[in-house]
Amino acid sequence: MDKPLIRLSQSQLNLLETCPPQFQRLYLEDLGTPPSPDTQDSLSWGSQFHQLMQQEQLGLPIQSFLGEDQELQKALNALVNVVKIEHHLTEESWKEAEHSRSLEFDNYLLTAIYDLLILEDNRAQILDWKTYLKPQNKEKLAKNWQTRLYLYLLAETSDYLPEQISMTYWFVKLPNEPQSLTFTYDSKTHQKTAQDLSYLLGQLESWLSDYLDNKQSFNHISNCQSICPYYETFFDNNLDLDDENKENDWLFDLDEIEEIAVNL
Repeated sequence: MDKPLIRLSQSQLNLLETCPPQFQRLYLEDLGTPPSPDTQDSLSWGSQFHQLMQQEQLGLPIQSFLGEDQELQKALNALVNVVKIEHHLTEESWKEAEHSRSLEFDNYLLTAIYDLLILEDNRAQILDWKTYLKPQNKEKLAKNWQTRLYLYLLAETSDYLPEQISMTYWFVKLPNEPQSLTFTYDSKTHQKTAQDLSYLLGQLESWLSDYLDNKQSFNHISNCQSICPYYETFFDNNLDLDDENKENDWLFDLDEIEEIAVNL
């Protein structure tokens, strides 16, 4: 009997690449910590924002859900208006909110949910909403597995060439106007992503085998002391996390709605 496929999203890939022991802790041992009240408020606001954007893209009324939250209404209207202009959306444009894609890859099921997918004859656009300020370091966002996986999955599961695909992040943080970062794609990048996925999932397969068969813990990344936000937490039996790392634990345990900027 074939074993069931393990589902992996961009958040799991990011954590696996950043800190394999923390991946073990959160996904195999269920030792995540709850968010602080401030973080929970931000997550709730971000979740509501995503839901209302989905409603709006479906053409459903949203006014009754906004209530008296003028901040939410202002942010929503600003994003809706700028997206229509910048992405040339018309009534004839094919688009779908919360569009899901999946792909079997090396005995794993890679999954993604696009906040908005826009398809045209010779162009495909992935849009993603973020309710925080535009990050300064575009290179880090380019290397983030959300960017890499989302572009890769669409190229692998459609007839579009990599060069016809792009991904745009829209950042909404009042009182600022919405800002965006767009990443184009190409065949060379697509091949590199496939190679990196194969390597990372090969490591995961080896670590899982050692963990399940020999109770051996996942390995730290070589020389990760200076870059891993979780490294220090493993010297004290995984206890006494500081507030920042508690929030990071929770964020990596979220799947598709990640509304606090982490190391961008």
